[in-house]
Amino acid sequence: MADLPEPSQLPGARVASSWARPDPSLVARLARLPAAVIADSMHRTNAMAGEIRMLWPGAKLCGPALTVFVRSGDNFRLHEALGLARAGDVLVVNAQGSLGHAVFGELMATRAKALGVAGLVVDGAVRDIADLERMGFAVFGLGSCPGGPTKEGTGEIGQPIACGRVVVAAGDVVIGDHDGVVVVPRAACAQVLAAAEAALVLERQKRVAAEAGASFG
Repeated sequence: MADLPEPSQLPGARVASSWARPDPSLVARLARLPAAVIADSMHRTNAMAGEIRMLWPGAKLCGPALTVFVRSGDNFRLHEALGLARAGDVLVVNAQGSLGHAVFGELMATRAKALGVAGLVVDGAVRDIADLERMGFAVFGLGSCPGGPTKEGTGEIGQPIACGRVVVAAGDVVIGDHDGVVVVPRAACAQVLAAAEAALVLERQKRVAAEAGASFG
C-alpha cells in the first residue's frame, strides 16, 4: 500500500514558508505608475474585477503578493501569514467572496503595519474601516461587515489563488489605486514596467493633443 501524503501537503492546507520576490527597484518604479496604464500594457488583462475597490478614500498600495486562501468567514491562516510577511509585502486573500464575516480589522492591521506590510487586497470583507484609514493602512476589498471571523479553518499560504477573478501567485506585484487593482506576474515585471513607462509617455502626448482639440488616435 502506498504511503499516504501528510495532511499538511494536501490542497486546502498547504503552507509555503518562502518564495521568490521581484527586484525592489522594479516594484518602486511600478508604484509610480497608474494601475490602468499597467493593465493596458498587459493587453488590458490582469485587472481585478471592479468589485474589488479601495475601502477608504485615497488608499494606494504596491508590493509583492503574500497569497492566502481562507475558508469563508475564517481568518486562521491570515494570522499565520503575518508571521511570514516581509516589509513591503501586500496580503492578497481569497476569502471566497464572503461578506458575512470580516476576516481583517484594526488589530491585525496594527500588527501588519508594525511588520511593514504595504496593505491588503481581499476577495471578502474587513471591518474597522475608520481605524484603517486613520492609521493609513491601505485596504482593497468587496466591502465591510461588523461581524468578526472564526479561527477554526484550514487554508493555504504562498500558493496561487483567485482574487477578484484574477490568478495571483506569491511574489507577483500587486498595484492598487483609485481605479482598482492590477496584478503583474513576477517573471514579467521588467517587461511590463518598460511597456507601461513607454505607454505613459504616449498617453501624455495624446493628452496634449486632446487639450488642443486634435484627434489623438
